[in-house]
Amino acid sequence: MHILVCGGAGYIGSHVVRQLQRSGYEVLVLDNLANGHLSAIGDTPFVWGDILDKQDLQLVFHQNRIDAVMHFAAFSIVGESVQQPSTYYRNNVAGTLNLLEAMQEHRVNKLIFSSTAAVYGEPKEIPITEDHQTKPTNPYGATKLAVEEMLKWFSQAYGLKYVSLRYFNAAGADDSGDMGEDHNPETHLIPLVLKTALGVLPEVKIFGTDYPTPDGTCIRDYIHVNDLANAHILALQSLLSGGKSAVYNLGNGNGFSVREVIDTAKKVTGKSIRVVETTRRTGDPAVLVASAEKIKRELGWQPQFRDMEQIISTAWHWHYNHSTNPKLK
Repeated sequence: MHILVCGGAGYIGSHVVRQLQRSGYEVLVLDNLANGHLSAIGDTPFVWGDILDKQDLQLVFHQNRIDAVMHFAAFSIVGESVQQPSTYYRNNVAGTLNLLEAMQEHRVNKLIFSSTAAVYGEPKEIPITEDHQTKPTNPYGATKLAVEEMLKWFSQAYGLKYVSLRYFNAAGADDSGDMGEDHNPETHLIPLVLKTALGVLPEVKIFGTDYPTPDGTCIRDYIHVNDLANAHILALQSLLSGGKSAVYNLGNGNGFSVREVIDTAKKVTGKSIRVVETTRRTGDPAVLVASAEKIKRELGWQPQFRDMEQIISTAWHWHYNHSTNPKLK
């Protein structure tokens, strides 16, 4: 089977590409490298292209056999989406429409979509299940929900088969240590903490210490990127074997506070990490934890990295190996 991976040179996409190849699939990556890195996909067949350019998409589908598509090509920084909603709607929604139309024209009807827990907004209950109300509090989450609605209607009208995977907090790196999380700018807690341990950043900030949690800091559900990748393989196998369209949460089901993440990073790295406590950020819920029981029950998915020390250890392996700080070598 031949799989087109849009956004396959990014953090999550590149890990999924590797798992696809380990599972015996033929993979073609389409990426405009706005946030991706060619080094992350090695010698995987690659086409530079943008989902906003219909001609790029037409060429890819016309020149290659494609049996299914995995779609990661989205902008995903919450704060940036608030400042630039037009950019997010154009890329995430209009770009996906272009992709769906190209798939329809070339009779490719299977799609795995990279969605997000941001579609839920402020949680009404914990853990969050797939039937929780969807009420995004930022344009990023709103664009992902808009795409999910689009998938539903394309499925009804054109026979599209899709699985939408709502991620919680992706973290960690491949065990090989040769690929990991490399964003610019970086906004995720674990790489920020590890960059502080490496001396790349002077400090890590805790935004709010007065939440109604055991240690006063926010609690989040961290899921290892390879566990995410394995879920994509299972979702693909389901569609290829005639399975139904579906929406699934992807999370560990365990919550870790900001302080717990920092303390674990200190233990794993053996480094001192300077912490600065500051005020809450607007819109940060106290607790976000997923229920992933549906995908476990229906597709047999089981996360392998349940422990925060495991997750941070794999991330540290990658960050340490790629550090340019001569004091560490």
